[in-house]
Amino acid sequence: MYTVSVRMSLAQRSLSLAGIIGILTAVFAGGLIYLLVTQPVSTAENIAQGEVSPIVKAVAGVLYDALRGILKFL
Repeated sequence: MYTVSVRMSLAQRSLSLAGIIGILTAVFAGGLIYLLVTQPVSTAENIAQGEVSPIVKAVAGVLYDALRGILKFL
């Protein structure tokens, strides 16, 4: 009986971890799509040069601004 509850708990945790990873991936992809729409030239230049760090910084900035705007209404 004990092993069944441990397995269920492990299954529930793995599903919730997969959900969290999925949500974070969707949020990051949304930020990247927003950058591609609003700043296509600079995003394309960074991708062409193989520089990932400016894109990650820009996506983080966009997500931060969006979160700040949402919290402003609360």
